[in-house]
Amino acid sequence: MADLPALPAREALPPLLAALQAEKRAVLVASPGAGKTTLVPLALLGADWRGEGTIILLEPRRLAARAAARRMAAILEEEVGQTVGYAMRMDNRTSPDTKILVVTEGVFAAMVLDDPELSGVAAVLFDEFHERSLDADFGLALALDVAGALRPNLRLLVMSATLDAARVATLLGDAPVVETEGRTFPVDIRHRPRKPDERIEAATVSAIRAALRDEEGSILAFLPGQAEIRRVETVLHEAIPSSLAEHVLILPLHGGLDGRAQDTAIRPAESGQRKIVLATPIAETSVTIDGVRVVIDSGLARVPKYEPDTGVTRLETVRTSRASIDQRAGRAGRTEPGIAIRLWSEPQTAALPAHGAPEIIEADLSNLLLDSAAFGVTDPRTLPFLDPPPGPALSEARKLLVMLGALDDLSGGLTPTGKAMRELALPVRLAFMLVKAGEEGNAKIAARLAVLLTERGLGGMAADIERRLSAFDRDASPRAKAARNLADRLSRRFVSKERANGEVSVGALLLLAFPDRLARRRGGHGRYLLANGRGAMLEETDPLAGEEWLVVADMTGQAAQARILAAAPLDEEMVRRTMAEQIETSTTASFDPDSGRLRGRERIAIGAITLAEKPMRIAQGPTADAALLSAVRQAGLHVLPFTEKTKGLLERLRWLHHNDGDSWPAMNDETLLDTLEEWLGPFLDGSGRLDGLRPKLADALRSRLPYELHRKIDENAPTHFGAPTGNAIPIRYDDERGPVVSIRVQELFGLQSHPTIGNRVPLTLELLSPAHRPIQTTADLPGFWAGSWADVRSDMRGRYPKHVWPDDPANAEPTARAKRRT
Repeated sequence: MADLPALPAREALPPLLAALQAEKRAVLVASPGAGKTTLVPLALLGADWRGEGTIILLEPRRLAARAAARRMAAILEEEVGQTVGYAMRMDNRTSPDTKILVVTEGVFAAMVLDDPELSGVAAVLFDEFHERSLDADFGLALALDVAGALRPNLRLLVMSATLDAARVATLLGDAPVVETEGRTFPVDIRHRPRKPDERIEAATVSAIRAALRDEEGSILAFLPGQAEIRRVETVLHEAIPSSLAEHVLILPLHGGLDGRAQDTAIRPAESGQRKIVLATPIAETSVTIDGVRVVIDSGLARVPKYEPDTGVTRLETVRTSRASIDQRAGRAGRTEPGIAIRLWSEPQTAALPAHGAPEIIEADLSNLLLDSAAFGVTDPRTLPFLDPPPGPALSEARKLLVMLGALDDLSGGLTPTGKAMRELALPVRLAFMLVKAGEEGNAKIAARLAVLLTERGLGGMAADIERRLSAFDRDASPRAKAARNLADRLSRRFVSKERANGEVSVGALLLLAFPDRLARRRGGHGRYLLANGRGAMLEETDPLAGEEWLVVADMTGQAAQARILAAAPLDEEMVRRTMAEQIETSTTASFDPDSGRLRGRERIAIGAITLAEKPMRIAQGPTADAALLSAVRQAGLHVLPFTEKTKGLLERLRWLHHNDGDSWPAMNDETLLDTLEEWLGPFLDGSGRLDGLRPKLADALRSRLPYELHRKIDENAPTHFGAPTGNAIPIRYDDERGPVVSIRVQELFGLQSHPTIGNRVPLTLELLSPAHRPIQTTADLPGFWAGSWADVRSDMRGRYPKHVWPDDPANAEPTARAKRRT
């Protein structure tokens, strides 16, 4: 350790080495700038337990992996690829002498799956684990499983600057936790809130211009994504005064750049120059950009959100976490005192979440499930995850893999197709596309297409994938060349089957991967409906906006506001030919109240997309009955031919259920609609008409009752009340007020007790004047006679002098006439 740089992490090395010697597992919490990424792997080279084994260091991004390897190689005064090397998707610098191998997290999972014993590996180090990527969580779960079952001497170390160390230590079997402070200079936190209607790009440009004018040193600005970076870069080139322009270098930094461009952004500025680095969160951790004194933070990040119901992963712009903004601010104090300018008000910081959500909680888990099956684990939740994968997302992933033929539906194991897909190390849909295309001799174009779609920014940002593929083929940049080399390696697995008579269209290939994202134009220019039922749109000026058919490979946004980012055109003939197995014909029926009949339509569709639709006759018999029931369920009970008598019966049955509870079956709309087949179906005659039901509807309703309740309907809920005059007065049944009778008050004279029905349920009496206007409502007739009758009598005698208004109605003779008979 004598030759290692004097960085703060040196103090942690003795206890860390002791912990790994004794316990084989450890957690290192080191503040930003401590040097853990550089010093720890180099210190482990001399550990007795290492022998000749390799030390694997996992980094969350390619930029961080290359930077870490270069710093360690520089300390050893070697070139990268000797003692220290790196391996990632499109770049590999290793040799037989490599003892420290820096890899991206996805590469490590592939290493374990290809060699479950991790032969020749002495230790695995998980750097910046607080970012909680899906690949890091899965990699740690695999490493713990390997160490527990096959490699008990395998050393595991989890490192981070901001980490819930106790949880991780528990996962690692109560591993020791070693902590060390970092080396950072003071950072002055300032707030420069943007206006409510101000775009983040405008606020960033304004803050950069002010910092150029008022502060010294280079500037690092954090923006949520590549689109914002491009817009800010364009405006800055025009906004920076010409007197400064020759001394200011504007550099983007994001994952869509090749390694050379990324290295240029993090390299120190030349003497007399200042850099403005416009970065995504790629620059938050593991990377020191020399010369940066000023950080400008938008407070935003773009994160993937998976929607299991549509199978779409969309990018959503969200406010980042407090841990993230602290990391960003720390970039300004890595080499000297600095300034962090936050584009929001100070009180808003308290509302930010402490940490970002682990990717495993909101990610598409189809690749995780595929890789787990390759590892011999059919249920990933049995692996030691810090946060187990959610059940609903796993369920959707399983459905997708079974649909693609990658998993056996019964055993959950890999099929031959699944094994071929796993070996390609691509997202499962694109892997399936390449496997199927390879079987048909179209591997070359499918491999280029798959790489294009997984390497953001290749071929430009046009929505038209065919245009992007053409630009990708012409691109002479190192990144494009490396991507084409990767595509060639992928396609060589199928080279013996390559067809010689031309290539399949891009749209047809994409349909293999995204059949649920077939889209047809609807309504306005650039508006589309996808087969999965989701709406999406293109800018009206986009060259693809006039296409009738598209297959969508990428989009962002929610619901009908989703914006198409990548798609390819199709024609209907190709759609029908390629999607023949997904085309379904269905018959729907709707009730026409004017004719009293069903109107049928035949629909030919792919998912939510209608290919053709036409009227059709509904055949009589059981088919017509089923269609009629479906139409009633959709339209509602009001379309049934109720007579007043049948409506009254339904009201009575509903009141009986309300009054006596479970003694009587529920008769509300929801229940009746849910059980149409049981009570209404047997009374249909196969004609497809409802008018024939009119005389049968009462019997249909009664059919829901047990036989012994039929005779009790009239006992407990009679249709009429027998007034003292002998008149039969209809009873209305109301769930809230109970049975109600509207009756002229003279017909109740002589009643000395309140009238009831059934099991002594009181009637609600709406007392009417001789002109049938309401006088009073009561459920206590004796109380009315003794109380407010005197006031009613006084008022009514003046209005209706020909009618009888006795002083003592309880003992008067009832009458339905104007005067008493003499």
